[in-house]
Amino acid sequence: MMDTRTKIIKRAVQEIQNGMNVNLGIGIPTLLANEIPSDVHVLLQSENGLLGIGPYPVEGMEDPDLINAGKETVTAVIGGSFFDSAESFAMIRGGHIDLAILGGMEVSEQGDLANWMIPGKMIKGMGGAMDLVHGAKRVVVIMEHTNKYNESKIKNSCTLPLTGQKVVHRLITDLAVFDFTTEGMILMETQEGVTINEVIEKTEASFTISPNLYCVKGIYKRLR
Repeated sequence: MMDTRTKIIKRAVQEIQNGMNVNLGIGIPTLLANEIPSDVHVLLQSENGLLGIGPYPVEGMEDPDLINAGKETVTAVIGGSFFDSAESFAMIRGGHIDLAILGGMEVSEQGDLANWMIPGKMIKGMGGAMDLVHGAKRVVVIMEHTNKYNESKIKNSCTLPLTGQKVVHRLITDLAVFDFTTEGMILMETQEGVTINEVIEKTEASFTISPNLYCVKGIYKRLR
């Protein structure tokens, strides 16, 4: 059985399409770099100045000067390029990033995102998330559905400081996939083995259910 993170990553990698420029946020999103199929050609961008991130390096082959925005050692693909942060943020603010996949602490039913700080805890800064949620053409958030106290992280309204308002296009958790539209928050898919009732019980936010969601032997799956 897949663990929670693996389940989220396996679903999230389906969002990456051939030819995209993609930014992977710090944390779980960076793990997608190792899951992109070899026949899908994308350029992964990092705010600290790299376009063309490759898979994580094998042990013993790390280059301490080649890091991503999360200060993890990475590799670069053939054709990758390096530049300063000003140019990197110009790419983001100029609308050249097709897809940003970010982690989240809370997401509201309006598509608001909180992912950068918990009041009272030390932080080093916001990073590039505030720019990415407004500059990327599409924003997908991936996170666990509940916190360590089994409380829903999908809220009526976020309680933590916001990164952006109405900026999330799709949310992928270990239980479900939601889209945010002008009609509100919509349940599009459930992860394998998860029922709609379980999603309802563990979601504070209000949502509707897509007519494309259907039931097979009590288990709801995406209509393909």
